[in-house]
Amino acid sequence: MLVYILGVVLFALGICISVALHEAGHMIAAKSFGMKVRRYFVGFGPTVFSFRRGETEYGLKWLPFGGFCDIAGMTALDEVTDDERPRAMYRFKTWKRTVVMAAGSFTHFVLGFVVLYLLAVTMGLPNLFGTPEISQVSPCVQDARTNQQYTNPTCDPGAPAPARDGGIRQGDVIVAVNGQETPTYNDVVAEVQNLSGPTDFRVERGGEVIPLTVDVEKVTRPVTDPENPEARKLVDIGSIGVTFTNRWEYGAAEAIGGTAAFTGDLVAETWNRLLELPERVPAVVEAIFGAERDPNTPISVVGASRIGGEAAQEGLWELFFFLLASLNFFVGIFNLLPLLPLDGGHIAVTWYERVRDWLRKLRGKAAAGPVDYTKLNAVTMVIIVVGGAFVLLTITADVVNPIRITE
Repeated sequence: MLVYILGVVLFALGICISVALHEAGHMIAAKSFGMKVRRYFVGFGPTVFSFRRGETEYGLKWLPFGGFCDIAGMTALDEVTDDERPRAMYRFKTWKRTVVMAAGSFTHFVLGFVVLYLLAVTMGLPNLFGTPEISQVSPCVQDARTNQQYTNPTCDPGAPAPARDGGIRQGDVIVAVNGQETPTYNDVVAEVQNLSGPTDFRVERGGEVIPLTVDVEKVTRPVTDPENPEARKLVDIGSIGVTFTNRWEYGAAEAIGGTAAFTGDLVAETWNRLLELPERVPAVVEAIFGAERDPNTPISVVGASRIGGEAAQEGLWELFFFLLASLNFFVGIFNLLPLLPLDGGHIAVTWYERVRDWLRKLRGKAAAGPVDYTKLNAVTMVIIVVGGAFVLLTITADVVNPIRITE
C-alpha cells in the first residue's frame, strides 16, 4: 500500500510539474519577444511565498493544481498601464503571439519526448502498436498432443521449423501473409492460425520488402473453452515458430530516432482517441451506474494517478512513465483545439484578426479593431460548462468504478 500511495503521489507530482512547465513555456516565449510578464505562479489559492525579480513576480500557491502566467495585454480588453501598453501582447505581430500561445503545448510535447527517450535508454519502449517485428525465430514448432511441454526449447527429432526454414530472420517485420496486409502481430496470428502448407509471406528487412514462402505447420494447442472458461480444450491452429518483440531497447544515440518515430505514432494515436471521446461518454455514464468499465473509456487525472500508483505497486515503472508521457501529449493536443478559453482558441482569434484585416486591405479598407471577446463569452461559457461536466463525469467514474491494471 505504501508503494501504491508513493506511486499516486509521484504521478500527481509529475502532472503538477508538467502544468508548471506549460506556463513556463508561455513565460519564456513572451519574455524572449519583449512582452511584459507580470506574474508567474505555480498552483492556485492563497500564496505560500513570492519574490520579485526584475519586473516579474514569481511564487508558489497552496493548491498545486496548475499555475498561471500573467502576460500584460493578452487581449485588447485587458487593462494595462501606460508603461505596459507598448509591450502589451495584443500589439505584437500575429506570429509572435501564436508562438507564445503555442509554447505551452510545445512544452508538453518536449516533456513527453524526454520521458520517452529516458524510457528508451533504460527500460525500452513498449511495442504499443503491435508492430510484427520478429524478436526470435524458434528452432522448431511442437505439437501439444505429442509433447505436453511444447514450449520447451528442446526440439523433438524431426520437428518442423517453418519460419527458420522459410528464411524469416530476427528483426524482420512481417508486412503481409497470404496477400493480406498485417500491420500488427495480432493480424499475423489471425491469418496464420487458419492456414497450413506453403504460404506467401512478405517481410521488411533493412528497408526492403522481401517475398518468402513459409510452410505453415498445423499444430495442436490448448485454449480456453468458451463454453467452460475454467476448462481447456485442444484445437488445431497454424504456426510458424516466431516470437514478436515486446519492447525496443536502444543506445543513447539511436534512441533519439527511435523515440522520435515512436512519438509520432503516439501523437497520431492520441489524436484518434481525442476524436473518439464523444462516442465513449455513454460508456463512462454506464460505468458509474455499475456496468463493467471499458478500459478504453477516458479517464481523469484522478484515474491516471490511480493507474500510476498501481503500476508502481506492481513494479511496472515502464507503464508509469509511458502513461505520464501519453498524458502530456494528450494535454498538448487538447490545448491546441480552436476553442476558448484554450490556448488554441486564442490562436484562432489571433489568426481570424489577421485574415480579416488582410481581406479588408484587399478591398481598400482600414484594419478593423481587435476582436471583442465579450461577444464570445456565451460560447466560452458553454465550452467551460461542457468541459467541467466531462471532467466531473470522468472523476466520478474513476472513483466509483476505476480502471485497474491488476485484479
